[in-house]
Amino acid sequence: MKGRHRVFVQVCLNGARDAADGAVVPLSPVALAESAAAAVAAGASDVHVHPKTPCGRDTLSPRSVAATLEAIRARVAVPVGVTTGAWAEPDPAARVARIRSWTTLPDHASVNWHEEGAEAVAAALLERGVGVEAGIWSGTDGAARFAASPLAGRVLRVLAEVTDPDPDTAVESARTVLAAIGTAHGRPVLLHGEEGGTWPVLRLAARLGLATRVGLEDTLALPGGERAGGNAQLVAAAIALFRPGLRAAP
Repeated sequence: MKGRHRVFVQVCLNGARDAADGAVVPLSPVALAESAAAAVAAGASDVHVHPKTPCGRDTLSPRSVAATLEAIRARVAVPVGVTTGAWAEPDPAARVARIRSWTTLPDHASVNWHEEGAEAVAAALLERGVGVEAGIWSGTDGAARFAASPLAGRVLRVLAEVTDPDPDTAVESARTVLAAIGTAHGRPVLLHGEEGGTWPVLRLAARLGLATRVGLEDTLALPGGERAGGNAQLVAAAIALFRPGLRAAP
C-alpha cells in the first residue's frame, strides 16, 4: 500500500499443539511449508515454528529442525525462527548441546527467559549467529531476569507473551508485562496473547503500534469466535486490526 508501512505480524504456525487439535494444525515439514506460504501471502512478515518428531512431539533434534527449515524456506523468503522451549528438551545442558548440533540454522529462535538455563541457551544461539527472541511471559519473573541479563542488549526482539487466556483480564495482564519490560534495553517489542486473550491483546498491540504475532499456536479461533480455517485466515484478521495507519516492522 503506497505511502504506508507494512505492519509486522509474525505467524506462529503450530506451537506445542498436536493431531488432537485437528487437521488444520500443520505438523509435518510439508504441511508447515504450505501453511507458511499461505500465511506470508496473507501478509505475515516472519515465521515461528515448532519442529516435530514423526509422532508429533516438539523437538530440537538437528534432523527435524533441518527438515522443517528447509521445507519452509523452499516456499517463503521471510525470516524463519524456531522454539527452544524447555518442554522440547527439559535438560538445559542437553538443550544447549542440541543447538550446537544443528546443521541448518534458523534466522532466530525464541528463548523463554523464566526457564532454567535461558542465559546459556541464548548465548549458544548468539555464538552460532542465530537471533534471539527474548520471551517474557506474563506471571513469571522473566522480565526481572531479562533486565539483569548481560545479553539483554544483544537480542533481536523482546516477546511480551501474555499467557492469560481470559478475554476479560488479558489486556490488563498485557499492560502489566509491558510495564515490567519497560524500555526492553532498546530492543523492539512484539506483543501477543493466547487462546481467549489473543484478540483483545492483538487489538491492544494495534492501538500501541507494536509488532505482534498470531497463528494456530496461539488460537484456533477468529475474532468472532468461529474456528479458523488456517494460519492465513488468522494473519489476515490480525492485519485488518492495524488499518488504517500500518506501522513499520521492527
